[in-house]
Amino acid sequence: MSSNQPIGIFDSGVGGTSIWKEIHELLPYEKTIYLADSKNAPYGTKPVEEIINLSRKNTEKLLAMGAKIIIVACNTATTNAIKVLRSNYNVPFIGIEPAIKPAALHSKTKAIGILATQGTLSSELFHKASEIYSKDIQIIEVEGNGLVELIESGKKDSAQTKSLLLKLLRPMLEQSIDYLVLGCSHYPYLIPILKEILSEEVQLIDSGEAVARQTKVILSQNNLLSAETGEKPIHEFYSNTDQAVLASLINAEENHYKVSQLDF
Repeated sequence: MSSNQPIGIFDSGVGGTSIWKEIHELLPYEKTIYLADSKNAPYGTKPVEEIINLSRKNTEKLLAMGAKIIIVACNTATTNAIKVLRSNYNVPFIGIEPAIKPAALHSKTKAIGILATQGTLSSELFHKASEIYSKDIQIIEVEGNGLVELIESGKKDSAQTKSLLLKLLRPMLEQSIDYLVLGCSHYPYLIPILKEILSEEVQLIDSGEAVARQTKVILSQNNLLSAETGEKPIHEFYSNTDQAVLASLINAEENHYKVSQLDF
């Protein structure tokens, strides 16, 4: 495996571009390939076996495209499928899961909120993390039903999205949370609206920066960091539906960014 090969990233749609941005900021000399499996979004409502099969499909596509490491930029795919991926493919994997630990450790009101998909909240990996940090903390879990679909359809800033968030967050606001953990890679795109709804005392936590740091560590440990040549690397983005929303979330005008529709 060569250090010049790209970083592979997949998600159940466009949300994982929030993770891609953190990786690109920390590792600007790395080439990337991003797969938006929008045709099958959201993963969070699907059976575990289907989530695993979709994750394997995406992994095999990225490996065929030369990926040297794979970022599972989807909480649901990480919590339900990453063990299977690691045991079946000879490539490093980085997953993403809700950042319960920092929220629980720093909460002053002893109440934190987790906004995530059904698939993440019901997973074994999430339950283990929740049990560890919920001894002295009240954790209010809310399924973000409908949010992924709104973001995938280009409505992240709409009145409809704000109305749905107001409804979903009500149980958390009633319990005076001071941390809200964003447990889906789509949700960082809702931060502007969340800041309108929540008080300044509520801290928002997502996993993007931590995933980027871990990616750098694993690449370094495996001698897979790209050399800093000074040239802009190519970034390829693929959607298996209309790529317009995907293109809108990145600076698609950059001539070293390639956004395409691809059947996978």
